[in-house]
Amino acid sequence: MDTEALRGVEPASALRHALGVDAASPVVVTDGPELEQVRVDRSGHRSSGPPLALVTAGDVADVQATLRFATAHRIPVIPRGAGTGLAGGATAGEGEIVLSTLAMDRILEVSVPDQLAVVQPGILNAGLNAELVPHGLWFAPDPASRAISTIGGNIATNAGGLLCAKYGVTRESVLGLKVVLADGTLLTLGHRTVKGVTGYDLTALMIGSEGTLGVIVEATLKLLPLPAPGVATIGAYFRTVRDAAAASAAVTAAQLTPAVMELIEERGLAAIGAYLGLDLTGRGSYLLVSFDGPGARVEAEQALAVLGALAVDTEMTTDPVESERLFAVRRSAHYAFDALGTGLIEDIAVPRSALPEMFDAVTAIADRHGILLPVVAHAADGNLHPTFIFEGEEVPEAVWTAAGELFEEALRLGGTLTGEHGVGLLKKRWLRRELGDVQHELQRSIKEVFDPLGILNPGKVF
Repeated sequence: MDTEALRGVEPASALRHALGVDAASPVVVTDGPELEQVRVDRSGHRSSGPPLALVTAGDVADVQATLRFATAHRIPVIPRGAGTGLAGGATAGEGEIVLSTLAMDRILEVSVPDQLAVVQPGILNAGLNAELVPHGLWFAPDPASRAISTIGGNIATNAGGLLCAKYGVTRESVLGLKVVLADGTLLTLGHRTVKGVTGYDLTALMIGSEGTLGVIVEATLKLLPLPAPGVATIGAYFRTVRDAAAASAAVTAAQLTPAVMELIEERGLAAIGAYLGLDLTGRGSYLLVSFDGPGARVEAEQALAVLGALAVDTEMTTDPVESERLFAVRRSAHYAFDALGTGLIEDIAVPRSALPEMFDAVTAIADRHGILLPVVAHAADGNLHPTFIFEGEEVPEAVWTAAGELFEEALRLGGTLTGEHGVGLLKKRWLRRELGDVQHELQRSIKEVFDPLGILNPGKVF
């Protein structure tokens, strides 16, 4: 790579000149704490050294100019939003330019008749929804990081969340995109219509591509009417996690569709109890089930009848305040796990009917390696988040060995390496195992079509 263009007495001058600026927009940083911050994300991975520069783009033209410069000088570019990823997908190291779209955070349009919004990528998920409330609309994808993660990052990783089973992951809520390719070309993809099947679906291809095919600079989002009033929430305790998993599968088999169904196994529940100052040790495993809309109470009562066959204790409420009290147990999970030590949060998904067997495997793996491995799961869609707890900053080899066994078991059960966090750096070593040789090479070939020089987020995914 020709990185000399950003070296010398004035290391930022060449890039600033290429961007056509001499002031503060876009911001170009070539030293200082900002470069340290982009070496990490929330995965715990840290790059070997700081990048060459951080460019904070103010508009589409800034993104295009940065990528043209990078292409001309063969310099890798790492697209980045808020840096909340959990797979090392937006971390930057030596010889790389970080291209941040965090400052591109405007809502460009809200169309109530068409139930859509056009937004820039830097707007926060929760911030967008706060602005949509007066219009009676909302953007359904709700990752746990919604208060701090950007829409661009949600799209780049095809983020999920607690409501996925009923309302879908991010892909189901994106109608169109504007994307800048590695050479600075601006692509307009998708449509504003509810239907649209012209040509290959390049919009869907970009969603979940983790910054390896292009940089998202605008998104046309499908919105939904705010849910009708009505909520009914169940908190249920089970003797074993297998019982809890079997109960969650039984709710699905009963053709009920909760808005939320979250499972916490006993080690995780004990950690949450300690964190919240509650006596949850010995309560077994916990299942949180919530229904929304006018029929919430009726559906919850049906679910309660299903759960009662396996649960040792249940409670149900239609009071929003009491519902929030039950939700607090689940929402405290990752904070509680952080208090135990360094955590490596994993992300696998299996068919919902395979949840009991997957939890058996997690328990066996934790016991075999002597690793503390609390688990929370989006049980409604079979997505588990085992968190490996260890001391220090470096992930021990025993944890990687155990993680490999975890992935193998998920694949054996017909599942996947990642349900919502993406591949990034942390899972690329197992990618070929899931895809197979032919599909792996085909996907690499697609990457080369969009990014022939390989400068977009190199080393990530593939």
